[in-house]
Parts: sequence; C-alpha cells; structure tokens
Amino acid sequence: MTAVDVPWGPAADGLDQPYWDGLTERELRLQRCRSCSTWIWSPQSVCGNCHSLDIGWEAVEPVGTIYSWSRSWYPYIQELSDRLAYVSVLVELDNAGARRVLGLLTDDPERTPHIGDRVVGVFEERDGEPWPLLRWQRAESSDGGRR
Repeated sequence: MTAVDVPWGPAADGLDQPYWDGLTERELRLQRCRSCSTWIWSPQSVCGNCHSLDIGWEAVEPVGTIYSWSRSWYPYIQELSDRLAYVSVLVELDNAGARRVLGLLTDDPERTPHIGDRVVGVFEERDGEPWPLLRWQRAESSDGGRR
C-alpha cells in the first residue's frame, strides 16, 4: 500500500519511519537526544534543547496519564466514521520526560474521561491496513475497578 491508501503512516521524508516500525513490533518509540538525554516528540532532526544532531530512537512503555481530552462527533477521516462519538486524549508519558502524545481513547466512548486518569497503550491492527495504531485505554485500578 502507498501513503495515500490510509491517512497515516510514515512521512515522505522518512523522519518518523522508526516510530511506525516500532508500532509494527508492538513498541512505542520516541526520539531521544544522545547528547543531553532529552526526549523528543514529535520527530525532529535537531534536539530543541541542546541543538545536537545526534538523536536516536528508544522504546518507551506506553503508560501515562490523561493531560487533556476532547470528544468529537465529526469523522475527520473516513476511518473514524464507525467510532462516533470518539474521544481524543493527550497522554503524558510516565517514562519519557513527560512528553505528551495524542491518540484515541477506545475503552468506553460514553464514559467521561478525567484529567489525571491512568491509561495504557494498546496496539490496534486493522485488516488490510499496513500500519498499526497506538490507542489508549484506562488502566485498571488496584481494586479491580476502573477509575
């Protein structure tokens, strides 16, 4: 498949290719500066902290907290038309210098999320599509219930 077949996947310049390769291996990968150890998201060619060009990719555990969220009733892309209404979340990652990544909360679109809710990433693969996606679900609390 080509990049026009689905509205997601690696950019034409290839800068984010390791991110997408990580998803196919069920890993969340983010850039990290090898000079100053700053986590970087979204993909960049230069570290915004120290201006180093020595940037690598590292796997990060896909767990964090909801920093912000929004519920949408409009399918901005065709692939979302079967998920109305859907909830977009901005997740602050626990183990990546508080970097924040955007994604869909897929556990229960009717239940209102709360800022600070704990979430875990799950990898979603759809039939016939070349790239998996990272989705978010609320983490189980220690008493077995959901927060």
